[in-house]
Amino acid sequence: MSQDVTTLLQQLVRIPSVNPDNDPGTDDCGEQTLAVFLSGWLESIGAEVSMPEVKPGRPNIIARFAPLDGRPRILFGPHLDTVGIGGMTIDPFGGEIKDGRLWGRGASDTKGPMAAMLWALHENRDQLAKLRIAIDFAAFMGEESGQWGSREFVRQNSSTYQFAIVGEPTGMDIVHTTKGSLWATLRATGKAAHSSQPERGENAILKLTHSLNRIDAHLRPELAGFDHPTLGPSTLNIGVIRGGARPNIVPDLAEAEIDIRITPSLAAAGGAYQQLKETIEFHELPVEITYAHENPPMETPADHPVIHRLQQTDPAIKLAGAPWFSDAAHLSNGGIPAVCMGPGSIDQAHTVNEFIELDALRKGAEFFTEFVRNLAHDCGTPASKNT
Repeated sequence: MSQDVTTLLQQLVRIPSVNPDNDPGTDDCGEQTLAVFLSGWLESIGAEVSMPEVKPGRPNIIARFAPLDGRPRILFGPHLDTVGIGGMTIDPFGGEIKDGRLWGRGASDTKGPMAAMLWALHENRDQLAKLRIAIDFAAFMGEESGQWGSREFVRQNSSTYQFAIVGEPTGMDIVHTTKGSLWATLRATGKAAHSSQPERGENAILKLTHSLNRIDAHLRPELAGFDHPTLGPSTLNIGVIRGGARPNIVPDLAEAEIDIRITPSLAAAGGAYQQLKETIEFHELPVEITYAHENPPMETPADHPVIHRLQQTDPAIKLAGAPWFSDAAHLSNGGIPAVCMGPGSIDQAHTVNEFIELDALRKGAEFFTEFVRNLAHDCGTPASKNT
């Protein structure tokens, strides 16, 4: 058993849980090992734990300290996975403590917030079964790619929970509104030919770049019209482009990957995919959408009773918005109102020398400990999802 929140975080960082998608930078991937460790740790403080498998060898973990007896329930919900470790300048799994910081992959995103939440449960372990408002712990697989863990969890548990506090490095701000996103792949096809006779072919790269110019010129100002007082406008980024095999071959295939960030007003108007599709059709562009993954935005009302309880725990805590997306958006979209909250800075997430300030980690653990402790004295119940 960990001695304090710092040693707990060291243990978490030293267990690789790298998301295998994209470029993990290691063969030691997946969430299984971390989930097994957490299962034993949570059982040792009185939880009933299950590990439903979402993808082969990649489970969520769900821990309950009180029976499902109809009492209101709140959820602590960080994610299990981290991004890859390629290019890191420190030992990604070292958990070294130096200069008042703990270093390693996930120290900030999001094992630091996870450790703070877990330690709050540890410190209140003798009271958890008795709380009038039960508090559970769930950790989700796959947040750093497709968010399959949170989407499957909310599909199975939307009626069980009145609220979720999702662990992310927000500097302990209460992030109650976030942008969504559309990741889409655009493909152009052509006809290969020898570069000495390019007129005999059809250059897919030129088709694609022409289309991207038209999309950018048309769609960027359209997206800017979907604004938000906290989040700003919806945006477009062309992030990846690839095509061709050799300079002496006319390319017959080219692809680009784009990222559109979605404000609540854009989602209400039909979403980013519809805007992209209509732009391509309107200009009769020679590209097709071959992949699209759309994440919803989140806008949990600032006057939600659980947000009020969080602010009562520490009146200095601020409400905030964020341009990124997280599991919280899928929980909220599926029927569980949610916010993101936790120690650490998003500026450290995914960096080559990721760390968390130890003072911030301890203060985060103290905040969550006090929040849970206050639930023991609370006779009220969280508002329903429809409030």
